[in-house]
Amino acid sequence: MDVAAPVALDPAGRSAAGRRLARFLAVFGPGLVVMLADTDVGSVITAGQSGVQWGYRLLALQFLLMPILYVVQELTVRLGIFTGRGHGELIRETFGPFWAWVSAAGLGVATIGALLTEFSGVAGVGELYGLPRALTLPIAAVALLAVVLTGSYRRVERAAIFVGLFELAFFFVAWAAHPDVHAMLAGSVAIPFANRAYIYLVAANIGAVIMPWMVFYQQSAVADKKLRPEHFAAARWDTAIGAVITQLVMAAVLIACAATIGRGHPDASLNTVGDMAGALTPFLGTAVGNAVFGAGVLGAGMVAAIVASLALAWGLGEVSGYRRSLEYRPLEARWFYGVYAVCVVGGCLVVGFWPNLVSLNVGVQVMNALLLPVVLGFLIALSRRALPPAWRLRGWYYGLVLGVAAVTCALGVFGGFSGAGLLG
Repeated sequence: MDVAAPVALDPAGRSAAGRRLARFLAVFGPGLVVMLADTDVGSVITAGQSGVQWGYRLLALQFLLMPILYVVQELTVRLGIFTGRGHGELIRETFGPFWAWVSAAGLGVATIGALLTEFSGVAGVGELYGLPRALTLPIAAVALLAVVLTGSYRRVERAAIFVGLFELAFFFVAWAAHPDVHAMLAGSVAIPFANRAYIYLVAANIGAVIMPWMVFYQQSAVADKKLRPEHFAAARWDTAIGAVITQLVMAAVLIACAATIGRGHPDASLNTVGDMAGALTPFLGTAVGNAVFGAGVLGAGMVAAIVASLALAWGLGEVSGYRRSLEYRPLEARWFYGVYAVCVVGGCLVVGFWPNLVSLNVGVQVMNALLLPVVLGFLIALSRRALPPAWRLRGWYYGLVLGVAAVTCALGVFGGFSGAGLLG
């Protein structure tokens, strides 16, 4: 009779599989957090507009963007782990202060645009239930300040994941819309390449996926979490899982809007959370529609507000040299926490006084697409110069990354300028 070989255990009594799982859970977080933030309020409304205006013709793009998103964010993981530096700090060390401030300026512009859409979305959810912005925005600000000012990095990460998981409500919205599978498949391959309005939304969807603050956040979070080379494989899986989830959420929003509003009212304008929820309620019911859609938008807006604000606080600290880490207490890193607080409070105040800024959401995503050459250019240059030789991009993978970056930038920039010409 065969006797099974004994399973090797570590001093804590765990098998090799148990050790791998424990290591993954310890590493898990930065990738999922940044990806949940990627599906922010502006991205949700961009996906909704895509489904309303073009049915399922932008659905295939959501899946094509999965590997592109992974390739980009994997570079941030690689740089964070093998250099131990945040993105802004690494640019400063490698290319000098001028280029570091150029990258920080792009980060600042993208962060401001993101925060305006996030807080407008959060306020819009409150308005679904008759709550004024004067109430919902201060509550959101207090919650966001409490999460960061009272915790370590790990606590902030867990809170962000918990809030971001409310985005999974969009899967229920897509299921409840009862989409026609045949129409979905046929529409996915019927692509109007020559239509400038379509290309403009292609640019918006690309900009909704790759944003400067995502790059800064994940690399800085990896460095702040002190991940080491032995964590690289698990960190890659963290990023890959997040990339799949975020694009499935985008696809769910697009499907729900295409199957309902797009089928009956393709000319509908969905510039606000209220517009989208109101248009969906005939199909889902008012109570269910508001609750499920509102939960998804609230989760998206809050987690993105945390990530974008922290990204700017980290990025400015890396460029200017002030203390920046969630492991410091607020009085030990005043500038870091101060920048975060200004982002949160300032965003709430602006949205409180100018309530219709969420209508800028598609434009904000296009702006992100126009910033892609700078963002991806720095990433690829750093991966060739700042990494240890064994981990630099080379060979076929370097060619693949260059090709992906070139095509993505070309589509984003061409679509953005094409749409600007169309609107003008």
